[in-house]
Amino acid sequence: MHPGDALPTGCALLIASSAPMISVRGLIKHYQVHSRAPGVASALRSLFRRRYDTVRAVDGIDFEIGAGESVGLVGESGCGKSTLAKTATRLLMPTGGRIEFEGNDISHLSQRQLKPLRRNLQMIFQDPAESLNPRHSVRDIVEEPLVIQKMGTRGERRNRVAELLERVGLEEAMGSRFPFEFSGGQRQRIGIARALALNPKLILCDEPVSALDVSVQSQVLNLLMELQEDFGLAYLFIAHDLAVVKHVSDRVAIMYLGKIVELADADAIYENPSHAYTKALISAIPVADPTVKRDRTLLEGDVPSPIDPPEGCAFGHRMRHPRWRESIGMDLTLREVAPGHWVQPCPCCTDLAG
Repeated sequence: MHPGDALPTGCALLIASSAPMISVRGLIKHYQVHSRAPGVASALRSLFRRRYDTVRAVDGIDFEIGAGESVGLVGESGCGKSTLAKTATRLLMPTGGRIEFEGNDISHLSQRQLKPLRRNLQMIFQDPAESLNPRHSVRDIVEEPLVIQKMGTRGERRNRVAELLERVGLEEAMGSRFPFEFSGGQRQRIGIARALALNPKLILCDEPVSALDVSVQSQVLNLLMELQEDFGLAYLFIAHDLAVVKHVSDRVAIMYLGKIVELADADAIYENPSHAYTKALISAIPVADPTVKRDRTLLEGDVPSPIDPPEGCAFGHRMRHPRWRESIGMDLTLREVAPGHWVQPCPCCTDLAG
């Protein structure tokens, strides 16, 4: 399709193929930040000779998503989930690694070259109050992607907006209102409608329900699942709540301090977790029955800084595991322990090292 094409309509299902829709290999995203040395003398010296530290937000990640597939990405706040999503969609320039979308390398494309790609690759952000322009009406917000891509006439775009609002559970008349006039759940529905405007193939959902009330979360999750079935969408669904991810994901990746430590089918992750960090996250899922007692894994220590991550296994270092030093210098590349089940093979978190 080219500028001036007709608007996308219908909801034809995508046929899954053996080739992944998006493939990420060795993805790295580092930031340079000013070093803050303690002391007045050090601060004065830094005025004349600035020092920089490196934040290793994403530190060598591999994953794939197939057509129509939903992959969940789980981890604590600050582990690099959102940075991974923004880098994979090229909202951020990667420091290293390779990103392929439908077989084409997009790792270093310019913004002009990326513009046609945006039709197929969209994002739903965590906080709808921040991701929606408060000065624009809902109609203008949902229509904006169509305007940028120069698709359809003004009348056709307005009809498309009305169709999208209705599809996400809002009335057409709401298009003239502004974001502040809506509840959190309604604002997120507006964000979903905007992401659907160009009829994309892949949507990266960056904690789309974490800012919503629990009662509203299920409604939005059910809407996302319905849209996936109707439009054949693929999702990368980011969250820090394993219970939420289980509801929407075919496969689940567990992320810790810029790396994926376990990746498997959703059922395998919940029924047979292999990594100690995965087991700790699962043990923290609340159970509705107060009579059921579960063994909780209490995490000790603090999450290491991504500016100065420890050598070897970062989670073993945090837990002060007696075998942590054995992981220093080891190849911690994910190892397949069962068909489709990949785990980081360290001696302090799994029994796979050897």
